[in-house]
Amino acid sequence: LVATVGGQAELSCQLSPPRSAQHMEVGWFRGGQSKLVHLYRGGQEVRGEAAPEYVGRTEFVKEAIGEGRVTLRLHNISISDNGPYQCSFKDSDFNDVASMNLSVAALGLETQIHVQAPGANGLMVECDSGGWFPQPQMEWRDNKGEVVPHSSKSYSKDGAGLFHMKMTLLLRNKSQGNMICYICNPLIGEGKQTNIVLA
Repeated sequence: LVATVGGQAELSCQLSPPRSAQHMEVGWFRGGQSKLVHLYRGGQEVRGEAAPEYVGRTEFVKEAIGEGRVTLRLHNISISDNGPYQCSFKDSDFNDVASMNLSVAALGLETQIHVQAPGANGLMVECDSGGWFPQPQMEWRDNKGEVVPHSSKSYSKDGAGLFHMKMTLLLRNKSQGNMICYICNPLIGEGKQTNIVLA
């Protein structure tokens, strides 16, 4: 399961063989069964027992509960939602649990390229980008799309757990032309690029 920050995720569970879960207790938990995300019991949703960070963000979809299929929609996804979940079905003669993992992705907000004043060794170009999760792949490419080895690369994380990347390139030759700073989220295979033309 992959979801993007600010979007929604669907955590679905299915009884097999199919049977009605209308009168069962159905619950979703974060990690083990220590943190309750949502609970359905006695034919209705139970309010007031879920962990505070999930209150007002869950939607129980039960159109197919007669066949034992239920879905929990989790809205306004954040980095902290990343990780394992469990879904449980219980009644007097039945108790089973399914596990799933939610992977959260964030595409960076903006990418900036800074050019420092030429020094004795050449021209230093720096690319900065923030707002990524998980840690993105970052590389310099030339105007033919071929990778140019970077001089340095570093990252930091902000309070929300998002990655901020920084990469530099020292250009020693006189004519490099068009340089591209390319960043890609490995989880969803999407990326962004910014280019600079060096005369």
